[in-house]
Amino acid sequence: MKLEAGKVAVVTGAASGIGLALSERFATSGMHVVLADVDESGLAAAAERIGARGVDTLTVRTDVSDEASVQALAAAAVERFGSVQLVCNNAGVTSTADAWFGPISSWTWVFGVNLWGVIHGVRAFLPLLAAQGEGHIVNTASIAGLLPGFGASYDATKHAVVALTEDLYTAMRQSGLPIGVSVLCPGWVRTNILDAERNWPGDLGDQPEAALGTDIVLGHVKRVIDEGMPPAAVADLVADAVETERFWVLPHPEFVELAVQRWHDIAEGVNPRLDMDVPGLPTAAEIADEIMASLTPPPA
Repeated sequence: MKLEAGKVAVVTGAASGIGLALSERFATSGMHVVLADVDESGLAAAAERIGARGVDTLTVRTDVSDEASVQALAAAAVERFGSVQLVCNNAGVTSTADAWFGPISSWTWVFGVNLWGVIHGVRAFLPLLAAQGEGHIVNTASIAGLLPGFGASYDATKHAVVALTEDLYTAMRQSGLPIGVSVLCPGWVRTNILDAERNWPGDLGDQPEAALGTDIVLGHVKRVIDEGMPPAAVADLVADAVETERFWVLPHPEFVELAVQRWHDIAEGVNPRLDMDVPGLPTAAEIADEIMASLTPPPA
């Protein structure tokens, strides 16, 4: 689908990071942009930034974990612009809570945003795209959707997003509906994903305590994120995928190589590795040693 003036894009998680970069990229093509996020102040700043490019914008505070909120987003977009051609289900979070010994609320939150947010987005907008006979859906997963090891709840949701998006692609091809589908699986990108818990929802109770050793893990992860790909470069790849009707958007080939190695291991029945060389990070075993060392009291 050609990105061009007059068409309308809807982007969730649009107040920052990849979502903001996607919104800017679509605006450079002359598209009007509907920006959705739970961060109202961030939305206002994003709208001013996007609007400066000479396109119309609409901001809608949206909790993607809530079906009614996403349905309201779709209704607002159509009421304002009459149609929608491009939908980017991009909102995502990660939790520092202990997945196994911490409260279940951390799973509820991550699944609500990362997985149910995508499901709600597809179900809210797909009927609109199908009725008008044109459109494209981009679901943001992660390289964690192809390669676990980044956190249990996060990995689980991102694997699910990849799977459901591939099923959606197949369904569109089998039905003959002219709707494009893409899945975005980035590695390290300069976003504020590590600060996601600033938007912890109060209805889930108190924010869980961070897991043991989180400070050490986040120290390494923050460094590689700060050195990661600019969000604008990711947005360019997404735009190209939409225009060329390409399903896979894989900004980091070095991570894809690891995913391929994992599948070779699966085929050979090899147990999961603890020494996988994730670009930019120490191995899991080395990080575990750091955590244990931090817990060992110094000699008297």
